[in-house]
This record gives sequence, structure tokens and C-alpha cells, in this order.
Amino acid sequence: MSSLSASQNSAPFEVSPGYWSGVIGRLRRDPVAMFALLVILALVLMALFAPYIAPNDPYRGQLLRRLRPIGTAGFPLGTDELGRDMLSRLIYGARLSLLMGVTPVFIAFFFGAFIGITAGFVGGKVNSLLMRTVDVFFAFPSVLLAIALSGALGAGIFNGLLSLSIVFIPPIARIAESVTTGVRKLEYIEAARASGASSMTIVRVHVLGNVLGPIFVYATGLISVSLILASGLSFLGLGVKPPEPEWGLMLNTLRNAIYVQPWVAALPGLMIFCTSISFNLFSDGLRSAMDLKS
Repeated sequence: MSSLSASQNSAPFEVSPGYWSGVIGRLRRDPVAMFALLVILALVLMALFAPYIAPNDPYRGQLLRRLRPIGTAGFPLGTDELGRDMLSRLIYGARLSLLMGVTPVFIAFFFGAFIGITAGFVGGKVNSLLMRTVDVFFAFPSVLLAIALSGALGAGIFNGLLSLSIVFIPPIARIAESVTTGVRKLEYIEAARASGASSMTIVRVHVLGNVLGPIFVYATGLISVSLILASGLSFLGLGVKPPEPEWGLMLNTLRNAIYVQPWVAALPGLMIFCTSISFNLFSDGLRSAMDLKS
């Protein structure tokens, strides 16, 4: 929740024309953030071009070659419990894992930002109604809420995306409402009202440019959480269904092999860790680059 605290403690400001070029320049000077971005881009390219770079069919197995160790000829990362190539399944697994990690956050970004900006700009009873409704979801830990929603909706990719999107709408709506409330009180907003500008014009011209940046930075920090939650749902049998290659599901199917081939069984968890930490580091770097005070 460091992104949430940082956004709440930073005073809103009006974005200058050269602000975003400065953000990009500061971000490029951050070696950790740039390395994390390169890792993310490599994972995205790996997911997009999986059919061209995967050495074998990720669905084809052979029991005679099950649980081969890392370094086996023809299978550099070994094979799983059904004799399927681990390298190919990890490459194809990036598709579903990134889809389940990124998509819910961006869906929640649009809905949560709309709710929070509306509540923060209008204020009054509208703010109370929307935010009290959002507060209901904060009564449940995100993990338990995701499990409950997925269990009620049933396993599957679509239901997993839907349940995770619902989980992330409340925190994004809360940060959007906080940032918008601070921007609404600034002098240039009052000057725009005094000049006769309509509410829609004020929101479009003056508010969105100042609040979408902090909201987006907070949302990028949630991608790592979404990735872990999605993998957890698949591990519990509430997300992606077999035989689809997905890192969380692969951890589930390989859990009994940890005593036979521990290094092979740990590979999906390593991919989840590297992807999650990369999104976290990039989000931290982006937040620092957008903070003019730093």
C-alpha cells in the first residue's frame, strides 16, 4: 500500500506542458526501473511470440519422459508430471499469467477511476453514497474476496478476470476520490468555475490531466498483486482450468513432484516472483519520477 500512502501525502499540482517529458527523462535515469521495464517487455514479447520461440508443443506429453531434470537433451528445463516440455509451457504460460494479472487491473482502473473522480468532484451526498458503498468491500481481505467471488462464479478464465476486477475497483476508487478531492480545492478550479466553465469542461480540461497520473501509478502497483492472486486462484482450482499452461496452475500440478524434481517444480514460482517484482520495481520508479518534490 506504499503507492496509496505516497499519493495521499503528496499535494496535488497542476501539470505543466513539459511535465511528462520530465517524467520520462527521470525514469530513464533510474537503472532499476529501466531494468524492470526491460524484463516486462521481454515477458510481453515472449507471450506474443510464444508459437515461434517455444521449442515443443506445450500440450503434448509422454509418460515415459515425465519429470526429467533440468538440462535433459531436448528439454533444457526438464519435463512436468505428464512429460510435457517445461520451457514451452513456461513460455506459453506467460500469455495467461500476464492476461490474468494485467487485464483485471486495467478494467478496475477505468471503473474505479470513474467512481472515484465522480465522488471526489461532485462531493456531498454523492460522495458519501459512492464511498460508503466502496467501503463495504474493504471489510473483506482481497484474497478472501477473490476466492469467494471465484468460488461463487465458478472456475474459468472469464470468471477469474471478473472476480479480480471487482476486487481491485474499491482501492482504485478510493485513491481516485482522494486525489480528485484535493484537486477540486485548488485555485485554478475555482477560477474556471468563476469564468463560467461547465462541470464537464472543468473535469475534462483541468481535473483529468492532474488525477489520472497518480491513479495510473497506483494501478500499476496493483498488477503484481493481481498476478499473485490470479496464480493463487489457479493453484486452488478456481482460475484457469487444465490443461492450459498457466504458472499458478503449473505450481498446483507439480506440487507432488517437489520431492522428486524440486528445481523443475519451482520454475513456475520463479516466473511468478520475477514478473511480480518487476512490476513492483517499475511502479516504484514511475512513482518517484512523477514526484516533483523528490
